[in-house]
Amino acid sequence: MNTLNTAPTYGSSLAEAPAVREPLHAPVARLVRGGVIEGIHYGSVVVLAADGSVRLQIGDIEAAFFPRSALKPVQAVALLRAGLPLDGELLALTAASHSGEERHLAGTRRILELAGLVEDDLRNVSDLPFDPVVREDWIRAGRLPSRLAQNCSGKHAAMLYTARLNGWSLDDVLDPAHPLQRAIARTVEELTGQAVAHVTVDGCGAPLFSISLHGLARAAATITTAPPGTPEALVADAMREHAEMASGSGRDVAALMRAVPGLLAKDGFEGVQVAALPDGRSIAVKIADGADRARLPVTAAALARCGVDPAALAGFGDAPLLGGGAVVGNIRPARALEPVARASYT
Repeated sequence: MNTLNTAPTYGSSLAEAPAVREPLHAPVARLVRGGVIEGIHYGSVVVLAADGSVRLQIGDIEAAFFPRSALKPVQAVALLRAGLPLDGELLALTAASHSGEERHLAGTRRILELAGLVEDDLRNVSDLPFDPVVREDWIRAGRLPSRLAQNCSGKHAAMLYTARLNGWSLDDVLDPAHPLQRAIARTVEELTGQAVAHVTVDGCGAPLFSISLHGLARAAATITTAPPGTPEALVADAMREHAEMASGSGRDVAALMRAVPGLLAKDGFEGVQVAALPDGRSIAVKIADGADRARLPVTAAALARCGVDPAALAGFGDAPLLGGGAVVGNIRPARALEPVARASYT
């Protein structure tokens, strides 16, 4: 079975799928070295108010794009709806792009154990741990890439567990036509409010659904405003309460959730970030060239425009640039993101 390169519709009463086109990105971050703009990162940003209206948009927020791992909270909601009986740390791990720390490996083993499965049953690709320090220790110990260490292993273990509970086949669990993946696609469409534009394969091997940046922000807001006890609320609570399990002890997304009370945040490869507050205010970011160094300063600026106290965002907004080992500049948000334009680049 193969439904790649299609634009399936899994639900009804949805907005049309976003257009597959070259996005009309705009400047979102500047590299300022010694008072001179050395480079510019392009991208797109959307900030939604609590009522769902667009408070700010930069670039192209309606073109189809791949949210990568920023979609994992939505996938976790779909798994709960399909009967996954996890909560707390293990549910946070289900929605994680984890760092490969021992807690993440142990949690993934536990999910597999609950499903009556072992590491060899995982369907994701093998990889080294995502965190650089953990990866270096792993290599020094002579350990090889593994499916367990790969940053999506918690999600993949939870997918297998859900499929087994429903009596669905395991060998083809990553096929877009599999009942589990169709259930995930329906949830993606429901929470984003739009039809899926395109289906391809993510880096881990799982189906990846193309939506718009606007749709991603809507989905995050829907999750954080859901009534207590719903799958959406359970995912949000698990990720916020166990931020290090949903990412890693040294990761900026965990630090951001700790710094901003009630914030749900998830990053994704290729410069993607989504975040939402309990009242539905939300932001979504895509850096056009995929540069991760621009993601956090742009995210912090978007959250400030969303109404988050700038004091809570101190330390997230300006990424330093080094020259000869000393700080000689930084990566700053574009002027369109700044509440008040700066007078100079010094």
